[in-house]
Amino acid sequence: MTDFASLTNQIAVVTGSSSGIGRAIALEFARAGADIVIHCARSIDAAHELALEIESLGRSAKVVQADFRGGPLFDDFVDRAWSAFGQVDIWVNNAGADVLTGPAADWSYERKLSELFDVDVRAGMLIAKAAGQKMFEQRRGAILMIGWDQADRGMEGNSGELFAASKNAVMGFSRSLALSLAPHVRVNCISPGWIKTAWGEIASDAWHQRVIKETPLHRWGLPEDIANAARFLCSDAASFVTGQVFNVNGGAVR
Repeated sequence: MTDFASLTNQIAVVTGSSSGIGRAIALEFARAGADIVIHCARSIDAAHELALEIESLGRSAKVVQADFRGGPLFDDFVDRAWSAFGQVDIWVNNAGADVLTGPAADWSYERKLSELFDVDVRAGMLIAKAAGQKMFEQRRGAILMIGWDQADRGMEGNSGELFAASKNAVMGFSRSLALSLAPHVRVNCISPGWIKTAWGEIASDAWHQRVIKETPLHRWGLPEDIANAARFLCSDAASFVTGQVFNVNGGAVR
């Protein structure tokens, strides 16, 4: 643990942190000195395994379970996350619908659209609003949202259309929420590029070649690449940064 981008004695909530990017963020924040509230929808065993790994780093971790589909009481979820340690300094809204792998990959266009807007947009906005209000009242805090680097420039195909619509909503909301919560709470958004999460692990060779071609650094990004950027943005090292959307995508521009 270094002093730069330290999160010592901070409490961080990371939604969707039982796997992928969320898991990497939770671990990096723990390495930076934070205690972590882990959120999962259904992967409770994986969440508890992550808690043990965080505790092996010398930090504390607690698990809060909630499924964001179907309109749960988001204020109640935020209250439960807050009460885990009695305070929250950092909130990372990472949870998102997976419509690329598993049974959801075969859903209709309309059902995928509904799922993305239910989880990524509606739940993300209402949770960030509730958490942001608490942070504003305590006059401190940082919120981080997760977008997508191709949302504002477009990608062909059904998945491109669906994620552009949902993630553009998240990115625009982040910029506006930053204005609403200033000067006490900072709000930023990371827009990942081609990151090797669950879909990347099963992507065809054709997709792999496309990733290499479109990424100037000639590799897939890793969840840890996003976690490193998240640590900086949520730390005091970024105390003059708010309302920004950062591409973490290996330099891809098209």
